[in-house]
Amino acid sequence: MINKVFLVFVIWVTAFSFAYAQSGLTLEECYRLARENYPALKKMDLVAKSASYTVRNTNKKFLPQFNIAGQASYQSQVVEYADLLGGVSSSMEFTPPEFSKDQYRISGEIEQLIFDGGNTKSQNEITKTNAELQKQNVEVELYAINDRINSIFFSIFMIDAQLELNTLKIASLQNQLEKAEASYKYGTAYASDLNEIKAEIENTKSINIDYEGNRSAFLKMLSIFIGREVVSSSELVKPKPMLISREINRPELQLFELQKKKYEVKERKLQSSYLPTVKAFFQGAYGRPTLNPISNDFGTWYITGIRLNWSLGSFYTLKNQRDIYDVNSQIADTDKETFVRNLRMEIVQQDENIQKYTEMIERDNKTIALREAVTQSASAQLENGVITTHEYLQKVNNETAAKQRLILHQIQLLQSQYNLKFKSGN
Repeated sequence: MINKVFLVFVIWVTAFSFAYAQSGLTLEECYRLARENYPALKKMDLVAKSASYTVRNTNKKFLPQFNIAGQASYQSQVVEYADLLGGVSSSMEFTPPEFSKDQYRISGEIEQLIFDGGNTKSQNEITKTNAELQKQNVEVELYAINDRINSIFFSIFMIDAQLELNTLKIASLQNQLEKAEASYKYGTAYASDLNEIKAEIENTKSINIDYEGNRSAFLKMLSIFIGREVVSSSELVKPKPMLISREINRPELQLFELQKKKYEVKERKLQSSYLPTVKAFFQGAYGRPTLNPISNDFGTWYITGIRLNWSLGSFYTLKNQRDIYDVNSQIADTDKETFVRNLRMEIVQQDENIQKYTEMIERDNKTIALREAVTQSASAQLENGVITTHEYLQKVNNETAAKQRLILHQIQLLQSQYNLKFKSGN
């Protein structure tokens, strides 16, 4: 019965521990929160809305356009039909009309675009491509945050490890101090031996204050990035080692492709510049004179028909403009090639770092084993008065330094793996 209760208790504790670990803040969660909290993220939604409004406005060119115009004028001279006809009008008993020098007109016109050579469609493509380009620029900016998160995240874990190591060192020194105090009590040790151990303990505590200050600063920086207060490093989950693909999947690659696409769309728009524009129109008016050339009365009239507008001036610059877009597209290709080449060199460097730190960790473990043996032997020698306290502390510091190098190299190895993940975009 007792065994069953104990088994249930162990399972419950394990589940609780697992749940607690799962609730911690992982590196990936920091990436997500930093992205959501970054002000530039709002820009993506604004860019999409702006593009949508621009496309709608451009499409309204195909809605009927209504214009109203009015005019009142006075002219110094009008057509005199009596003078033109001379005596002919008398013989025909016809009285020519007299036109007034003051004239009035109010008119309205409805115009409907029928064909614009694909200009509207091309303009909408350019608007959408520019919007995609702006959004991808934001994606690149957001992705760059991950590098800073990596630096802060791993710095916190490195400081934690150094603090833990110093705590163990202080405990070891404290234990040695108690032995030295006992020896001093019986006259087999000097007061200077006690003071030297105490000084080393205080020095280690002073180093811890510096570490704790740096850790507090890093935690505050991380809190600002993710928009969530991180009070203690215990809230963070230490990343696990991983194998990373060397294939490049960075958001900058999509940015270069969109830059090329922009010039391709602009080149297609050139076609609309040398095609005609066709519009239907209806114009109605009221005023004096009307369209009747022999009437001086107020009246209404209308004109309706088709308008054709064909500007051929664009043919002069068409070839040069195409060449400009082609050159700009080649520049985008060159920028992409340069980016990928530099990135591959950085990936090679991270690969070398991973191999280097792996080998150094193996050496560190061997060194620590030897240093621990030396320190253990030195402790016995100190108790027997073979070596001085100063010599013993040198052995302790050598062991601590070896362990610090191991911690440093372990964190650096882990950070190099995640740097590789960042560099490759995987």
